[in-house]
Amino acid sequence: MPLEPKPAVFPRIRKAVKLYKVTSVITGVMLLLLCAEMIVKYAFHLELYGFGDAGFLYFAPMVETATGWESTGVGANLSTGILIAHGWFYVVYLFACFQLWSLMRWLFPKFLLLALGGVIPLLSFFLEVRVAREVETYLAKREAAATDPVEAHA
Repeated sequence: MPLEPKPAVFPRIRKAVKLYKVTSVITGVMLLLLCAEMIVKYAFHLELYGFGDAGFLYFAPMVETATGWESTGVGANLSTGILIAHGWFYVVYLFACFQLWSLMRWLFPKFLLLALGGVIPLLSFFLEVRVAREVETYLAKREAAATDPVEAHA
């Protein structure tokens, strides 16, 4: 019989679901930006720059040298910024996944599935809806069972 969360932690679970929902959307958007940036970089040999000589936002061409590909852009390399931002948001997302997973007392494979949401494009959006609905349904069912003794024995 798997362990179930105690009713005393239900308010913490609700907060954890809110954090999970926010971080999953942010991480999903950042992952999509990262995928688009990688396609532009490796397929078209362009990098996104900002605040440089060529304007507010522009794509700088990359040139092949003896040591590899190098960018010709001047200013802030936003391609690298997107990469770094996704990495840090993924860490926050993992924290939110761990918090929800541990409070709900799910099995470890469920945590691995949640963690994959920040690595596989679009998965975080699907998981966000499914997991939030699952947790909210579970909490409502448990609270209804606690207030209705007939339903608790069913």
